[in-house]
Amino acid sequence: MKRRAIILKTSFDMKRAIAVDELNTEEILAFLHQSERYRKKFLYICELILRNHINRELYDKEEPTANSKGVRAMKFFKGQENARIYCKEVNTSDMISVVVASELLVRKKQTKLSHKELSLIKKVAQYEYVDFQ
Repeated sequence: MKRRAIILKTSFDMKRAIAVDELNTEEILAFLHQSERYRKKFLYICELILRNHINRELYDKEEPTANSKGVRAMKFFKGQENARIYCKEVNTSDMISVVVASELLVRKKQTKLSHKELSLIKKVAQYEYVDFQ
């Protein structure tokens, strides 16, 4: 599925970027702006990604099958609301690594991946981002 994404933030060296899926922008941004707490957590996770810091508690691979390569999850408030934004990591032709916030899961209820989460991950894995604004 060919899709477009909107760049939200770029690293200082211009080698990494955070974007949001164009079709899901409203839903994801409304979720993030529901409270200052979510907005701050998102900005913190973005800074970690842009500075290439690893924190598996906040941003990690979600590749339960071979067809889900490149899917990652931003994790919000584990043990509480436990929300997720499933992302696709994409490398552009000019060698920029873009993390696209693709799909929102408002609440993850169990430690194992349910059918709903597996289908979301598979869906994100099939996205092909061809245009960044």
